[in-house]
Amino acid sequence: MKIAGLYLMLLPLFAVPQGGARVPSTRTAGMLKIAGGKFRPFLQAAGQPYKVNIAPFYLDIHAVTNDDFLTFVKANPEWAKSKIPRVYADNNYLSQWAGDTELGNEGIRNSPVTNVSWFAANAYCKWKGKRLPTLAEWEYAASAPPANMKRGIKLTTIILGWYDHPTPRVLPSIGSTYKNELGIYDMHGLIWEWVGDFNSVITGSNSFFCAGGSLGAANKEDYAAFMRYAFRESLRASYTVGSLGFRCAMDPPDNKIIASH
Repeated sequence: MKIAGLYLMLLPLFAVPQGGARVPSTRTAGMLKIAGGKFRPFLQAAGQPYKVNIAPFYLDIHAVTNDDFLTFVKANPEWAKSKIPRVYADNNYLSQWAGDTELGNEGIRNSPVTNVSWFAANAYCKWKGKRLPTLAEWEYAASAPPANMKRGIKLTTIILGWYDHPTPRVLPSIGSTYKNELGIYDMHGLIWEWVGDFNSVITGSNSFFCAGGSLGAANKEDYAAFMRYAFRESLRASYTVGSLGFRCAMDPPDNKIIASH
């Protein structure tokens, strides 16, 4: 499985910043346990079952904020914008911040952190004792319909409406779009989000927008999903984007459902 392309091949040549001590054991606070179930992937890989099993997992209720990530950087200064090797993040890394440990604009404190690479997102999750969600887990959770919007509004309407507008200079705060029926906020409509295996579906980006490339799609009219998968495939693990952030996932430590709304 391809995770980070050429960059992972370079790992032995560089000392990957590991971070300091992990955060204490209250790691399930702010997460919800997703029960799991059967899920039909948007794109079917050769030999893949029509539906795949999603095991139970925990997922952050909200995306990681600038304030959250600032706490991480202060504890792990090797991930500061002036210190991180360029192989792990491009020149745009945390460009919305005023300095290594200064946001500069208090208006972004509760906004989702963006301009973070896959490497940085992965390091943050590990520091928290968690991990990035898999593509299948993220899509499964993101497919849940809205719970706190007017009756009859479709998920695709929300997504396409978001695609239709440019990314604002200052992103809205987390929790500002919608909560889905699983209790998770902002899965669509606020930012794109990294997943652990972000480029595990390899088809060639152009093929997403021609008839041949849509043959294996679960729904050939789901333009929003075509856009998500094409965007993921265009990424490299060191890329940073002003509308791309992340949230953490975790395997269940036990059978209890621990949530913080």
